[in-house]
Amino acid sequence: MILILPETTLLQSGVVFALCAAMVWVSGARLAYLADALADRLKLAKSLVGLLLLSLATSLPEVATTLTAAVQQARDLVLNNLFGGIALQTAILAMSDFWARGAITNYPRSANHALEATLLVLLLSITLIATQLGEPIAFFHIGYGSILIAAVYSGAIWLLRRYDAANDWVPVDLPDPEHIPFPAPTGIATTSTIRLFGQSALACALILIFGILLVLFADRIADQSGLGTSFVGVTLLAAATSLPELTTSITAVRIGSYTMAISNIFGSNLIMLVLVFPADLLFRSGPVLRDVSDIVGLSLAFAIAVTSVFLIGLIVRRKPRLGSFGIDSIVVLILFAASMVVYYLAR
Repeated sequence: MILILPETTLLQSGVVFALCAAMVWVSGARLAYLADALADRLKLAKSLVGLLLLSLATSLPEVATTLTAAVQQARDLVLNNLFGGIALQTAILAMSDFWARGAITNYPRSANHALEATLLVLLLSITLIATQLGEPIAFFHIGYGSILIAAVYSGAIWLLRRYDAANDWVPVDLPDPEHIPFPAPTGIATTSTIRLFGQSALACALILIFGILLVLFADRIADQSGLGTSFVGVTLLAAATSLPELTTSITAVRIGSYTMAISNIFGSNLIMLVLVFPADLLFRSGPVLRDVSDIVGLSLAFAIAVTSVFLIGLIVRRKPRLGSFGIDSIVVLILFAASMVVYYLAR
């Protein structure tokens, strides 16, 4: 099914894009409250909810935009949206320090998040190697790189689930997080479990629908503005489709669910990498990781850098702070700002 959109000017495209982004924002914020309530009702670990449920739900815009762009054979838009969003979402986690009353990497009470970051660096490295080699081997039109990424992702999820059930890592000198009551105006605390699931499904549907519209208008803005799909995909589109992660992470931190916020970001980043495989299935012009632009390699390198910084922050418990920000979060934000400049120069 091909969605036919009416003709619009650049200004009109920008307005519609902003409205779609706003809907994604509101739906993502609501989803964080719902996920937290469901975790409490069903007595599930917040890190597990963040990794498997919230990260998948908030990644729906990436799923929609990636698969839509792949069907349209827009290679640059597919890859720059996915890989550019990883550094952006890690920067979102860094910004959560403002609401966490201290470095957010000091709060985890298990090594799950360090393992998540390590596996993410592994997958990013495999992806970077595949793009640099140019996918010389392909099965029909599917590259070996995307197949390997899917296999390693499956193994990573299995390892994380196994490690979550048998964790022998003992943290010390943990900060005592301040309890923040569940926001009363939402009315979620008195909502039945069935209605919570229904509202969650509705929020996911809205994120999916408006995520598809985002990619269509982002592609139009790229053409009308003359900036090109590489720069727009790695900045504008990645920012818009990362709005659910932004709102859910900030909301999770505000209600004291720090582990859910961290797992949400790392889990979403893992999902963005494994989306390379379905995108490769839909991209009929050869392996999607072949003949990529320079910005793709740069975005993967910056993603490895910011994830490694947070990995160090998770391991080093006593770290200097600047106000409420941990030094690791500050470095991540600096790297992200530098990446925006580099993307613009390399466009």
